[in-house]
Amino acid sequence: MIKSDVKSSFASSVRACRSRLGISQEELAGRAGLHRTYVSDIERGARNLSLESIEKLARALETSVSALFLAPGNSLGSLEGGALSGPRDELVDILFVEDNLDDVELTMRAFKRAKISNRVHVVHDGAEALDFLFCAGAYAHRRVTRHPQLILLDLKLPRVGGLEVLRRVKGDERTRTIPVIVLTTSQKDRDIAESRRLGAETYIVKPVDFQRFSQVTPQLSMQWALIGPTSRLAA
Repeated sequence: MIKSDVKSSFASSVRACRSRLGISQEELAGRAGLHRTYVSDIERGARNLSLESIEKLARALETSVSALFLAPGNSLGSLEGGALSGPRDELVDILFVEDNLDDVELTMRAFKRAKISNRVHVVHDGAEALDFLFCAGAYAHRRVTRHPQLILLDLKLPRVGGLEVLRRVKGDERTRTIPVIVLTTSQKDRDIAESRRLGAETYIVKPVDFQRFSQVTPQLSMQWALIGPTSRLAA
């Protein structure tokens, strides 16, 4: 279940996007295929959200799912004003691909507690991850040369599965050198072996916490750094 502070921030994002488009709640409901009272409850922060309804709202508001969650003031992006403020999608250190909103919040809060200031961009399904990486759809404005330095990739994703995302990333010369850490719920997950075969560097058993993350990053085949507030300012 999404926590109340996240629902409140999401509600603010929906209202802001609707205002930008100049449409009413009724028009938004019609575009999204949702009941008007449901949209009204969402905008009041009084409704639990499903991934399906979030995706419908994002399409109706002509934006991406991550944009709704990483808009200014949203706790998944700003995390109460901490170091992990929501990045512009042009400047991203870590692309975090995860459809479970509770797992997203737990991970981001763990990074914040560890005072890690790497710029994180969150997407919530495999199709959006591919759009981000290959500058398509809602991310057509991005420059394909601006790749993240690391991808945290859940394997169980809607629309396009994690293994297919990994296959596309490692099969394209523009993205194959980006290190990928796959996220799984069990060390016995049979998909781990397939992930290794496709080129994933390593895996983390969820939930992701800073200790697990810091243990696997030295294994990456690149110069990777967890950035603290001081080193960010010195850069």
